[in-house]
Amino acid sequence: MESLRDKLEDPSKFLYGMELVSTRGTMNETRAVKIREMAGQLADCPQIAWVSITDNAGGNPMLGPSALGKPILYAGTEVIIHLSCKDYNRNGLESAAWLLASEGFDNILTLSGDAPIAGHEGAAKPVFDIDSVGLLSMLRGMNEGLSVGPAKPAGKKRRLHKTEFYLGAVVTNFKLHENEVIPQYLKLEKKIECGAEYIINQIGYDSRKINELVLYMKRRGLGRVPLIGNVYMLNPRVAEIFHSRRIPGVHISDELLAICQKHKSSPDKGKGFFRELAAKQCAIYRGLGYRGAYFGGIHNMLDVDKIFEIEKGFSPDDWKQFAREIRFSRPGEFFMLDEDPETGLAADRLNPLYEASLDQRRPNHNVTYRYRIAKRMHHVLFTPGRSVWGLLKKVYAESSDPMQGPKPLRILEHAGKVAMFGCKDCGDCSLPDIAYLCPESACAKNQRNGPCGGTRDGKCEVHDFECIWSRAYDRMKYEGKERHLLDHAPVIQDQGLRGTSSWGNLYMGRDHTSKHETPDNGVPESKAANEQKAPRKEKVAS
Repeated sequence: MESLRDKLEDPSKFLYGMELVSTRGTMNETRAVKIREMAGQLADCPQIAWVSITDNAGGNPMLGPSALGKPILYAGTEVIIHLSCKDYNRNGLESAAWLLASEGFDNILTLSGDAPIAGHEGAAKPVFDIDSVGLLSMLRGMNEGLSVGPAKPAGKKRRLHKTEFYLGAVVTNFKLHENEVIPQYLKLEKKIECGAEYIINQIGYDSRKINELVLYMKRRGLGRVPLIGNVYMLNPRVAEIFHSRRIPGVHISDELLAICQKHKSSPDKGKGFFRELAAKQCAIYRGLGYRGAYFGGIHNMLDVDKIFEIEKGFSPDDWKQFAREIRFSRPGEFFMLDEDPETGLAADRLNPLYEASLDQRRPNHNVTYRYRIAKRMHHVLFTPGRSVWGLLKKVYAESSDPMQGPKPLRILEHAGKVAMFGCKDCGDCSLPDIAYLCPESACAKNQRNGPCGGTRDGKCEVHDFECIWSRAYDRMKYEGKERHLLDHAPVIQDQGLRGTSSWGNLYMGRDHTSKHETPDNGVPESKAANEQKAPRKEKVAS
């Protein structure tokens, strides 16, 4: 049987997949029975190439995705299992991955995940031991034959059998501000570098942004990677929820909400309109060169059949007019690429306003004196090759407590970092990786490899403060280094260092920076990033 990998990597094919949202309780629950019936019908539908099953969607506890996936997989339909980092540490994720591989689930969609909002006796504690980039790195390692140890003979590790995971990831450029959109693009590149082989975009209703994503990937030499377009079938109630920003990372404009509310009063409560909107989105994705459409928000086969029927009635070039119609951006929304006046889509050139900002780089509220002081201090104290580096390395090496270092220095380290950064004493510091912003004290998900997709107009989905990755982008853009925002990734924090001296761990090569090359500027940078950087074609690598 032809695999999902084979199908998606065939540019002559346009595929359809369907998302099933799991439910709380056993397979005997009434809702679970209905979902199982829907799954059986999808397995019998020749147009559906795969079924995708969520992992505790929205931060709610639910039945594990493999329970719903087994009957579909055994019926001969490909299944994509979502695997997110919010509820498992790296050991739990590895364990879950071994189970999936053993049961024949080879297609995985990697996610950092939404922050938990529910659980037994209240909200659950989020985990986020690693993020989607770290998870991709781990699963790619499993595909290559994970090296484990200690083992015999002494000094050698044994390699486990290779898995055959087909790894995917998610991206969203449906963001309001530049310091949200560009970091999302950079993280997309990092995900592909770390093992993602197909990409699904987030829910959005703006054809220009949909087209911009395609052009960005082509400009960065990533056009080979299959892109799958998200087609979420709206209804008036869901439109209100999306507009209220209750779903992290998803938002619809005032204009689209008004249209949805208008159709709410029609005899069919807008059902026909929403089916046609979904069919038009499919046509747009096909016309723009996406490899498939990913259906969500559909709960019966009648809607599926009607969407296929409507799309079948379109002419080959109708998508161009649909693209003009479905342009629901928000006032002041950032676009990296200019608009093509003839099509209303993205043009293959930089947005003039964005391009001008690259010539006239000005500091904003995020380029603080505290940042400049921290950067200078780090350069003086923690740059390999400088005399201070050699002296302090010797001091820590000769300390009576090698994990804490000399007591006066430990007190100075802890007090200074708490005062300046709200330090949580993790022992594996990422301050220089994120423009001297702490991912533990200032990020609800401890994201060390770029932003999650859940920001709301630049603010954290959990707390009402600006995302640290937006702030870091502003600082690095001012210095002309924004393209290097994620050169250090992937960072996988060593939890065994918690409560120890991060200064000592850096000097003695115990923290995550020891796993990466350190160029002349003293900023850790992965070998992979050095090898795969695309040449600069403009003022910004595009």
